[in-house]
Order: sequence, then C-alpha cells, then structure tokens
Amino acid sequence: MNTTELQRIKQRYNIVGNDEALNHALDIALQVAPTDLSVLIVGESGVGKEIFPRVIHDNSPRRREKYFAINCGSIPEGTIDSELFGHEKGAYTGAIGESEGYFGVANKGTIFLDEVGELPLATQARLLRVLETGEYIRVGGQEIRKTDVRIVAATNVNMRKAVSEGKFREDLYYRLNTIPIHIPPLRERGNDIILLFRLFAMQMAEKYRLPKITLTDDAKQLMLHYKWPGNVRELKNITEQMSVLSEKREIDAEALGKFIPKDEESTELATIQSPNGRHSYESERELLYKILYELRGNVADLRRDLNTVRKQLNEARQLEGVAGFERIPQEGGNFPAAINNGFGDAGRQGNSADAWSDRSRQQTGGNQVEDAVAEEIAEPESLNLNDLGRQMVEKALERNNGNRKKAAQELGISDRTLYRRIKQYGLEKN
Repeated sequence: MNTTELQRIKQRYNIVGNDEALNHALDIALQVAPTDLSVLIVGESGVGKEIFPRVIHDNSPRRREKYFAINCGSIPEGTIDSELFGHEKGAYTGAIGESEGYFGVANKGTIFLDEVGELPLATQARLLRVLETGEYIRVGGQEIRKTDVRIVAATNVNMRKAVSEGKFREDLYYRLNTIPIHIPPLRERGNDIILLFRLFAMQMAEKYRLPKITLTDDAKQLMLHYKWPGNVRELKNITEQMSVLSEKREIDAEALGKFIPKDEESTELATIQSPNGRHSYESERELLYKILYELRGNVADLRRDLNTVRKQLNEARQLEGVAGFERIPQEGGNFPAAINNGFGDAGRQGNSADAWSDRSRQQTGGNQVEDAVAEEIAEPESLNLNDLGRQMVEKALERNNGNRKKAAQELGISDRTLYRRIKQYGLEKN
C-alpha cells in the first residue's frame, strides 16, 4: 500500500502514528477487506482493536449493508444465544415475541464480535455452524435458517492457551483465525506515544477551552519508558487528567510522575539515594539475600525428596523379580541398576552422594548449579547461609511488627517453615 493511501485511511479513522507494525496491520486489513474471509484481531486491551473491523467493513463490498459491533463479554451467558441467533415466542420466561437476533438482522452485512474469547462453549458450537454452513436455529425453534454474514472477531486473551485449557474450541479458533491481524501495544510504538499525547491534549484544549498542556524533554522520556498496560486508552485518560488537574501547562517529569501509576511489575532493581547523594545498594542486597535464602530452601527440599526416593528404593530392592530393579549390595548405596547405568559407578561406591556429585561434574563440564546441589546433598550444611537466614527472618519480623503470618508471606515460605526457622535461630522472643 502506498503512503498516500495509508495517510488517507489514517485521516478518515483518526488513526495517529507511524509505527511500522501499525502500518502493517492496516495494510492487511485493507487487503482482506474485499474478501469474505474471517478475520481475528489480536491485541492487548486499549490498543484500538475496534477501529479495524470498521476499516474492513467500509472497504468491502458489504459497506452499504448493516454493521453490528457486539461485546461478547457484556452479554449474560443465559441470554447470549438469544441475542446472537434470535428466539421463538415462549422460548423462555420473558420471551413474549419473536426475535431475529443479530445474525438474522445483519444478513448480507458484517458482525464484529469483540472479546470473542468470552463466549460460552455452547455458543461457540452455534457460531462454528454459522461459519461453516451459514445455518443457525433460533432458541426454542426447529427451523433451520440461513444467513450471509461476514465475521470479524477480536480478543485480548491468549487464544492458544485458552484452547489448550479447554476454554475455547480449537476448530472455531482456526475458523476465526483465517486472517490474523496483530495490533502492537503502545509501549512498542516509540514516538507514536508523543504524537498521541499531542492529539489528546489538543482535543481537551478545544473541547473545554483550556490552555494546551505540553511536555518537557524529561517528561517525554518518562512517557517513552513507561509500560502503558492500558495502552492508548490509558494514555488518553492520563492526558485528560493532566489537562484538567495540573496547574502548570508545561508538564515536567516530576509533575508527570504524579499521574503515571508506579510500575509494580518492573523487574529493575530500585535505585535508592542516600542522604549524601551516593548510591545505596541496600535494596539490591536485600533482594539478593532473599533469592539466596529461597535457593537454600529449594536445595533442602531436593535433599528431602532424594532421601524419600532412597527409602523407596531400599524397600523395592527387597522384592525379587521386579522389572527394572536388581538386588543392590548393602554397602553399595541405595541406587538401582537402572540409575547406576546413568551415573556410572556411583551406586557401587561407599558414598553414593559423593559419587553422584563427581559424575555430575564430569557430564556437565563442572556446571556450578549441579555442583552446588550435589554438595548440598553430600554435606547438608555446605551452604553456610545460617547467618543470612537469621538476618532475613529478623528483618521480615521487624518490618511486620512481629506478625509471623505476614513475615512468612513476605519471605515466600509457609507459616510452619517460618516457625521452625524462628526456633532454629533462637528468635522466639521476636
């Protein structure tokens, strides 16, 4: 599609941005519009998925016919079949007359099914029949009816995951997904964020006769680095809030920070400035302590699981003729022959854990993680983290005013585990 045609479409539907992925999505929409193929529009909430079905309909041979946009998530499950496919008189309580339903009324036109992933499974079966044969039956009726409707669907959920979990029919998914269109999230559109801000700020200034707000350079950088989980819808809301509530018309990073929510999902380590202006590593150190503490717990769980397996194997070797097991000499360790084949002579050495550790180093080229696990199995106290564990428990109890339940939640361990740690470290008074 040439640039002139692209700009014409953007102006007609008030689409702002020059992102390559956005332009590609528009190009696909225009290419598929003259056909009757089903289209599935995928994108996060707030990216503007509702614009693309309109683009497809208005540029198709059906443009003079009816267009219906239906939010599948807003219709109650008990009435959605009636809304879509119609019902006969007396089909259910309150059905005082007949209803054509959207598929009857929209014949020859286009139906946009927004949030299609929210459809109940029974409704999905009805929709599949319409897509395959163009036939449907009203609720409470027996007569087979025909309809010629173009289906465009949209969703913000992972449809493949929904199919694997049994929440969405696989055959319907492939029917709807004949032509997929992916709408990029706002955080991936770069300078489009600033362009959209300018548009929303100008609209607010004209609508309410307010001085237009602008952004300083540092505020623009904050805009560009924010994740925008609500996408274009969230950007518009924040721009409108600042237009009305901000006393300053030039918004800097400090003022913008009051309107942009704190990004709680960020994986970056917090940077804390000490009073003297120097960087403090306290936050990073506490995070590393917590990671190491949890690692120690995982290794301890692995050791307990291994001991359980050893006991089971000791019992199994007493049984004669069991497939896959051989009698193991008492002094040769607790591993069966099947496992010995994988670890060489580990099962025939005096200390099976040491032999397993040595063999692991040979097979992995000295992999540090496996070495650490093997050493923990051989020597339960080889990870000398007692001081670390005591410090973590003390700080967690202190931050939660001695509330053990909250402290356990913060540490990511159970109440019983925390109680054992408190006894182990002699912290009963805390």
